[in-house]
Amino acid sequence: MRSRFRTLILAAVLAAVPAFAAIAQQDHAAHNQVQPTGLAKDLLEDIGQVERKLLGLARAIPEEKFGWRPGEGVRSVSEVVMHVASDNYLIPAALGFAADPATGIKGEDYNTAVAFEKRTVTKAQAIAELEKSFAFVKQSLAATGAPQLTKSVKMFGQSFTMQQGWIMATTHLHEHLGQMIAYARSNGVKPPWG
Repeated sequence: MRSRFRTLILAAVLAAVPAFAAIAQQDHAAHNQVQPTGLAKDLLEDIGQVERKLLGLARAIPEEKFGWRPGEGVRSVSEVVMHVASDNYLIPAALGFAADPATGIKGEDYNTAVAFEKRTVTKAQAIAELEKSFAFVKQSLAATGAPQLTKSVKMFGQSFTMQQGWIMATTHLHEHLGQMIAYARSNGVKPPWG
């Protein structure tokens, strides 16, 4: 009986070893991951604030208003949401972070972003795309180390530093946050944060 008990204990311990090893490896990788500092950290915090506000607005605007536009030739609510999502993929891709192949967006081809944003989607699909795109832009920025920020890159046919590219990505988000606030208020929707 005692021998059988020892055998069961030994078997349980041996079965658990790979699981413990995997957990230890994940903890080690997470501990050694470079945490953003300086400008990248500040931009990530700012992008997080814009993300909460844009998603809050997109959720607050009724689905029947997602096709609303302030005038002919101006983006609709849905098109603004999809435009923000497309550029959240395009700008990092232009900086060397490949976008999810499912998006079809290539950093060197602006037309791929235009095709992405022109898709007809439901409100739920647009919000889901916006959420995924924010995760991608934040992951890409977090993976940019401080020494990389001075690296020169070609983007949209011009030379930039990666720092300039990330600042452009952030200011672009603020531009469209202001647009979405105006769209919401034009449709009787008060921004949910104030």
